[in-house]
Amino acid sequence: MAETRPYVSWDLIRSFMIDAFAGYGVPREDAAICADVLMESDRRGIESHGCNRFKPIYLDRIEKGTLLPVTNTEIIKETPTTVVMDAHDGMGMVASYRMMKMLIEKAKQYGMAGGAIKNSTHYGIAGYWTGMASNEGLIGVTGTNARPSIAPTFGVENMMGTNPFTFSLPTDEEFPFCLDCATSIVQRGRIEYYAREGKETPAGTVIKNDGSTMTDSAEILKALVDGSAALAPLGGIGEATAGYKGYGYAAIVEILSAALSGGQFMKSLTGVAPDGSPQMYHLGHFFFVVDPEAFMGLETFKKTAGDICRALRSSKIAPGESRIYTAGEKEYLAWLDRKDKGVPVNKGVQQDIITVRDKLGLDYHFDFE
Repeated sequence: MAETRPYVSWDLIRSFMIDAFAGYGVPREDAAICADVLMESDRRGIESHGCNRFKPIYLDRIEKGTLLPVTNTEIIKETPTTVVMDAHDGMGMVASYRMMKMLIEKAKQYGMAGGAIKNSTHYGIAGYWTGMASNEGLIGVTGTNARPSIAPTFGVENMMGTNPFTFSLPTDEEFPFCLDCATSIVQRGRIEYYAREGKETPAGTVIKNDGSTMTDSAEILKALVDGSAALAPLGGIGEATAGYKGYGYAAIVEILSAALSGGQFMKSLTGVAPDGSPQMYHLGHFFFVVDPEAFMGLETFKKTAGDICRALRSSKIAPGESRIYTAGEKEYLAWLDRKDKGVPVNKGVQQDIITVRDKLGLDYHFDFE
C-alpha cells in the first residue's frame, strides 16, 4: 500500500525532539539519546515505539511527575562482569544507554557481561539496546517488565507487562538477526497506534474479565487501565494454541527484570497509587552481552549466522506467499525505504508536534501544516 502520510526529515524530527525534551528539562546530551532511540524505532518501521510516543509516554509523564527529566543513575553493585544500577525514576533510555556502554566494555574484556536496572521508566524499543551490542560485533540480549497487561494462561486478570525478550546477533549480512517482540500477541503500543488510526485490534488478542474478547482499540486501552481486560500471551487464549509458552516467557522476563535488580514487579508497576493518584513506575530491565571472540571467533559466528539466515530464506515458500524473511530483515528494508524520505507522521502525531512546539515556543515549521 502506497504511503499517504506526510514525511518529516530525519534531521528535522531529531532536532525538534531534542529541543522538545530539553524544553521539558532533559539535559541536551540525554535528550539526544532519547531522540535517537525513538527515531531508531521509526527507522525500522516499528511505529508503535517511535516519535508517536515522544509526547504521551515521555513528555506527558514528565509533566505529570511520574518520570524525572534528569537521570541520576547510581551503581549499587558492580563486579568485573556485572552491574546493578538504580535509575531513580529518570529516563529509562538514558539509564539503559549508560548501562550498555559499561557492559559492552566489560564483555570485550571478559567475554560476557550482564546488568540490571531498577526504579527505571520506559526504555523505548528493546532492539536499540541489543543493537548497540551487535553493532560492536557482540551478541545482545535484553528484557523489561512493564505496566500489567498480560493475563496468565487460564486467567483474565492483567498481571504482567508485555515484557519483550529481545536478541540481536551479528551476521555477515548488511543487518543483524534481531528478534524484538513482546511476549503478548499484540503490545500496548500497537493498540495505541490502532486507536490513533481508527483501526480495530485483531480478534483473539484481548480477553475480558467475562472471558469474551474485545476488538475496539480505544475501549481496549481504557479496559487495560481499569483492569477489566487483559492481553493474551503469545500463542493465544488457553492452551489449544500453546498460549502457555508466551505466558512462560513473559514470566521469565518479569522475574529477571525484578529479581536481578532487586526491583519491583507486576501490580507494583501500574504508575497508579492505591488512592488513585499518579506514582512512579519503578520498572526493571536486564541486559546480557556476549563476545563471540570468546568462543570460536566473531567471523565464524557471523558467517554461520548468515548461512543459517540465508538457508531459511531460500527454503520452500508456501503457496500464495512471495518470500521468506528472517528477523531484522523487514526492519532493514524499512530503513532502506525511509532513509532518504524521513519519518511518516499521522494526524495524531502531527497534532502532538504542533502542541509541543507551541507550548514551548519553539521556532519550527513543518510541511504538513
